[in-house]
This record gives sequence, structure tokens and C-alpha cells, in this order.
Amino acid sequence: MSKESFDQLAIFSVVARERSFTRAAAKLSVWQPALSRSMRQLEERLGVRLLARTTRSVAPTKAGERLLEVVAPRFEEINHELTLLSEFRARPAGSLRITAGEHAAVTVVQPALAKLLPDHPDINIEVIVDYGLTDIVAQNFDAGVRLGEQVAKDMIAVRVGPDIRMAVVGSPDYFSRHPRPKTPRDLTQQNCISTRLPTHGLFAWEFEKRKKELKVRVEGQLVFNNIGMRLDAALNGLGLAYMPEDLVQTHIAKGQLIRVLSDWCEPFSGYHLYYPSRRQTSPAFTLFRDALRYSV
Repeated sequence: MSKESFDQLAIFSVVARERSFTRAAAKLSVWQPALSRSMRQLEERLGVRLLARTTRSVAPTKAGERLLEVVAPRFEEINHELTLLSEFRARPAGSLRITAGEHAAVTVVQPALAKLLPDHPDINIEVIVDYGLTDIVAQNFDAGVRLGEQVAKDMIAVRVGPDIRMAVVGSPDYFSRHPRPKTPRDLTQQNCISTRLPTHGLFAWEFEKRKKELKVRVEGQLVFNNIGMRLDAALNGLGLAYMPEDLVQTHIAKGQLIRVLSDWCEPFSGYHLYYPSRRQTSPAFTLFRDALRYSV
């Protein structure tokens, strides 16, 4: 294969995955018209249309999808093997892309980065906060951090945090105006601060007591997709919040928040780092994984 053909296939792989010449150009640090020209040349050489273009979007045709299925994993393997060459350097080096939920990013990933990065200046890590269950292979992430129960069975999972317990909390001011709920079902009569999911639905608050599970779809004046704003709203007396226990313990101890329904909030599986089982890990990834690893 000529160098030109190799380059064109590599460019096609990025454009087809990004579904945008603009994003692909930014990712490859290449002038956008040069990408368009390379794709036209590739299509002319193969005699097949690979990309369907409109003024607003770019998407692979059926032929393009088939080619993408073939070439994308090959380029991924090549890039990964090039990364592994860093083990021959005097210092571990490389870039990692990690996806995690907001709470996991703040309480698990950030402390590990503070421990890891000062001693390894050649390691670069990008953390993308996402509430959805990201497909790390399709989205080109090296790994993700999610609750143990959310990790797919075909992934390697490493425990990186303790069991988690949720807490329903409200301010003294809020409870001066509203009765305290005695059961989770009472929450339907409360002003609750909801969480917006990536699917555009609202998160149902989950409870368990003596192996009896219960989900409650709450309502209220406020909806956020940010954990910090939910906490601030609860502190300001604007409603009840459903929060990870570790984020509200200090406020409860100071009397700024009051906890209710604690007997319905049992601990559940904590955070795990997960990554594809077929992928050999680089020295940089091994250091990152070890920095996150949790010991009971």
C-alpha cells in the first residue's frame, strides 16, 4: 500500500467516526479542504462513494460503513502499539482519554491524578464527564469509571472506590415549611430537586430496605444535570436532594442539612475502572490504573 493510500484511509476513518470534516480537521490538525480533497481522491480511486455529504452533516454510506468496520480497528491497533513503545523510554509517556460520571471524576479520578501526574510529566490525561453509559471502544476512550453494576461483562473491571450510599437531604429552613417524609412514597408530595439524564428523562430515586427495592419518580421546581448545583439548591432550602453520602456528611454534621429516610438508603457497589479485555495496557495506563486501585 502506498503512503498516500494509507493516509487517505486513516483520514477516512476519522471523518467517518466524527461525522464532520470540521471536527476531523481539528482532531488531525489538518486544513479542512485538504481532508475533502483526500476523500474525493480515495472515492475516485476505489470507484465507490464512501461518504454522504450535506451542508450540515457527513455520514458513511453502506460501502463506507463496511470499510470503516474493516480499517478502524486496524488503525486503533497501530496507534495502540505505537503508544506501547513508550515503555522503551526512560520515563513513561502517553495520552489517555477517560470517561467518568461527575461524582466519580471528582471523588476518585481527581485524587488519583494529583498523586500520579507530578511524578510523570510526560503523561497527559483527558477526563470527559458524562452521565451516560459511554461505549468506550466506539468513542475511542482508553477506559471508563462507573458503578460496578453498570460495567459490561466483557470488560476488565478494577475496583477503585468503596461501596456508595445515597442520602436524601434538605435544609432546616425547608423542613420548617414541609413535613419530613417517613417513607420513599412520601417524596411524591415534596419539592424535590431532580436530575436530568442524557436520555432527556429524569432520574428516579432508588431505595432499598430489607431487600425490598423501590424507585420513586419525584417532582419539583428544579432540575439539574450538575451535582454541585443540586447540593447548593438543597443548602439554600429550595428542595430535597438525593446525593452521594460522602458529599453531604460535613453539611449534616454542621446542621446545614438534615437527612431523612436513611433506613431506606443501603450501600451498593462502588466505582470500578473498566477497559477492553483484548487491549494490552501501556505503561502510562498501568500507572493510572494503579493510582486508582482501591484496597479494602
